[in-house]
Amino acid sequence: MALPGADVFERAGLKAWPGIEVEYDGQWIRRWANGYTQRANSVQSLDPGDVAGATERLEASRRWYEARRQTPIFRVTPLAGPAVVAALDAAGWSSVDASHLFAMELGSIEPDPRGRLHDLLDPEFLAVQQRLQGYADDKLARMRALLSVIDVPARGIVLRADGQPVASALMAVADGIVVTGNVVTDPTQRRKGYAVAMMRTGLAWARAAGARIAALNVAADNPPAQALYRGLGYMHRYDYSYRVPPA
Repeated sequence: MALPGADVFERAGLKAWPGIEVEYDGQWIRRWANGYTQRANSVQSLDPGDVAGATERLEASRRWYEARRQTPIFRVTPLAGPAVVAALDAAGWSSVDASHLFAMELGSIEPDPRGRLHDLLDPEFLAVQQRLQGYADDKLARMRALLSVIDVPARGIVLRADGQPVASALMAVADGIVVTGNVVTDPTQRRKGYAVAMMRTGLAWARAAGARIAALNVAADNPPAQALYRGLGYMHRYDYSYRVPPA
């Protein structure tokens, strides 16, 4: 099976990690989720050919986010046409948080018996995420609000060792692609294989739920995470970054 292009991955990602508020401008999409994650709070183009009026539409996007008291963010993927990138450059929007999309074909995989699947809004899963991510109550509330609008098959995953949660993530299946996010491991329990075991548990569920491709986002400056994902079979597919306007 050949892996699809960026357009397929990005559209699946919109379903797996949606905004609470969404507005389309042609093939540009603006998402807002009260500031929880850049992906769900940014504007991006879904068609490299949709570049007409890029400067004016960029300004409209800036006003849209400022009206919601949020810093405007543009997600630059291979689907952002050269004229869009030129408009960002001309307006002085700086590049931050370079990242990669990794993906792989999803074959048969066995779950780890220590892993457990949860509904996304299960208080137990949310409590584990809060603890391992170090979230304050207000950030957990924003995370919960975003999870409540995910409208595709999705699960939270928790791996426990000696009765304690040591690794967690969430996975959502959209268009046959399982998208993984919120991957976290207890910092005192790293390099023990827990993250891999947790991922295998979630991927086994996703395979049973119909996923045949797996994808995730990883920071360009996080080689340990990249190595972990490569060990599972993920491969680099394309780069993306975020752009923010001058202060």
